[in-house]
Amino acid sequence: MVRMLRSYAAGAWYESSDAGVELPDASTGQPVARISSTGLDVAGMLEYARRVGGSALADLTFTQRAAILKQLALYLNERREDRYYPLSACTGATRFDSMFDVDGGIGVLFAYSSRGRRELPDDVVFCDGPPEIQSKDGTFVAQHIYTSRRGVGVFIDAFNFPVWGMLEKFAPAFIAGLPVIVKPASATAYVTEAVFADMIESGLLPEGSVQLICGSVGDLFENLTGQDAVAFTGSADTAARLRSHPTVLANSVRFTAEADSLNCSILGPDVAPGSAEFDLYIREIYREMTVKAGQKCTAIRRALVPTDRVDDVLAALRERLAKVVIGDPRAEGITMGALASLAQRDEVQRALKRLSDVADVAIGGDPPDGTGAFFPPTVLLARDPQADVVHSVEAFGPVTTVIAYRDVPDAIRLAALGGGSLAGSLVSRDPDVVRDVLRGVAPYHGRLLVLNGDDAKSSTGHGSPTPMLVHGGPGRAGGGEELGGIRGVAHFMQRTAIQGPPEMVAAVAGRWVAGAPHLSDGVHPFRKYLEELRIGDTLVTEPRTVTLEDIERFADLSGDHFYAHMDAEAAAANPLFGARVAHGYFLVSAAAGLFVDPDPGPVLANYGLDNLRFLTPVYPGDTLTVTMTCKEKKARQTEDYGEVRWDLQIAQQDGNTVATYDVLTLVAKSPE
Repeated sequence: MVRMLRSYAAGAWYESSDAGVELPDASTGQPVARISSTGLDVAGMLEYARRVGGSALADLTFTQRAAILKQLALYLNERREDRYYPLSACTGATRFDSMFDVDGGIGVLFAYSSRGRRELPDDVVFCDGPPEIQSKDGTFVAQHIYTSRRGVGVFIDAFNFPVWGMLEKFAPAFIAGLPVIVKPASATAYVTEAVFADMIESGLLPEGSVQLICGSVGDLFENLTGQDAVAFTGSADTAARLRSHPTVLANSVRFTAEADSLNCSILGPDVAPGSAEFDLYIREIYREMTVKAGQKCTAIRRALVPTDRVDDVLAALRERLAKVVIGDPRAEGITMGALASLAQRDEVQRALKRLSDVADVAIGGDPPDGTGAFFPPTVLLARDPQADVVHSVEAFGPVTTVIAYRDVPDAIRLAALGGGSLAGSLVSRDPDVVRDVLRGVAPYHGRLLVLNGDDAKSSTGHGSPTPMLVHGGPGRAGGGEELGGIRGVAHFMQRTAIQGPPEMVAAVAGRWVAGAPHLSDGVHPFRKYLEELRIGDTLVTEPRTVTLEDIERFADLSGDHFYAHMDAEAAAANPLFGARVAHGYFLVSAAAGLFVDPDPGPVLANYGLDNLRFLTPVYPGDTLTVTMTCKEKKARQTEDYGEVRWDLQIAQQDGNTVATYDVLTLVAKSPE
């Protein structure tokens, strides 16, 4: 008897004792594994995640969690060839399909590790935007902050991406400090289980931070709280049922869905047969139909084509798809494998039958007999471009429908009939077409790709989500957003507005806020190592008087002879100045001359300025003073230095602020 897949609960592996359900190889029909969660204490898993996993993650900063992700990615990456690819082939996936799933999932770990280490503080709180000053005297301020929720992330994944589907949700949640319970789709859960087992075997993840359910979730939903979050990938019908679960509604459980999506790709009216763009359009449809046998939530289901290009598109697709070789992906020369299961093949056949009521099968259409879940690439031509079925029924396999459009407004209307999509694309070289189409269809899409000869080689393609961009879509697509860089992390956290005196807000936010105390111990801040610097450490410089000679020498040195600096008569006529003024960049340079400690020391380099604003003109004879305050600091885990952000204020003799900006420096850690 084939083995039973295991769940991982409360720090231990669990194997159901009943017969379970057999999971067959998609190509051969031979059993690969059995699955059952009978007897699994899912309520106990939630409690364990909150009590053990949440506490363990709370002890780690964003930077530390991100560093763990990198180590985990390296660990899994070493096991792709021997462990994950052979199992992935059992799902009907070719080697390229497996890379798309396995390598793509591991790539998300790498990407989020990098983003977390670069963009988030070495802390457990991060700020959303600048502080809000709420009183004239600056004694009452507010700050939006993100903190880790005290719940569990429940991730219910689809069958088509058993690795990527798990890791693209896990990565941002882990950095957010949210323990997770993964529930893969049964048909391909044996791949997920193998990767998950190695995640545990790595020893890198804090106890309780991840758990796995292979099989039914039982009464898990009945035990959710308002601190929990559910991320679901699958059908719109199932998403609607779970979203309306009484406990989800009663506790306002955060619910995100990535559901059905009839994504479209539009051939621009400017694209002619024989052009590079026409070939790109055909290639993109071919790829989206054949990668993962079309079992991609982002695949092209609707090909919108100008009426006078329909025959050309069908002829080109017929020629291209004739080269597809379908079969067991482990065999030599196979270019497209099977659907994930016979049940999925039957589902595609049912959808195709419904589509055939309003569209003619132009290519393919008849699945072969046999035990494998094979299905040929199939292209339909819509008899009525407006027919509801064409824009509402998704055949989740290698199936697309060509739909003729009259003009750009008609293409926009047809695209919108999909009711919301994860991804759309447009092939065009005409900027006017691109502007009109993208503005028209953007409200209905989560992501839009413009493809032409300029970006063809570097483009990630119509159907490839990337970690730095949101993956989701409105309406039918589920209304959610996953990935999106740090946006994905923030989704699993709680945003809170805190109000109070600047000193207290700064203490919570972990960064200096205007109005908070300035600290000084007589030591120049540039003489302090990273560990010695305190948030709020401040230097107030000696004053410097700006002269006309300063302005003229800076103009000669920089080459900036703008009239407001050099021509007294023209400057006098300028309504903003009324007389010659100092260059803004001279002020920045002069300020550096006032606050920089010139000798070698802990400060290694200045790597930039942020948020520079010039607020008040400076005239010859004005005297300037600089106040420099340590605003934020962050250690780099793998380097012997860290990053320090300084608040800079340049003020005139009357106290008016001339300029504000942040200075960014690299500061050495103490050698001791």
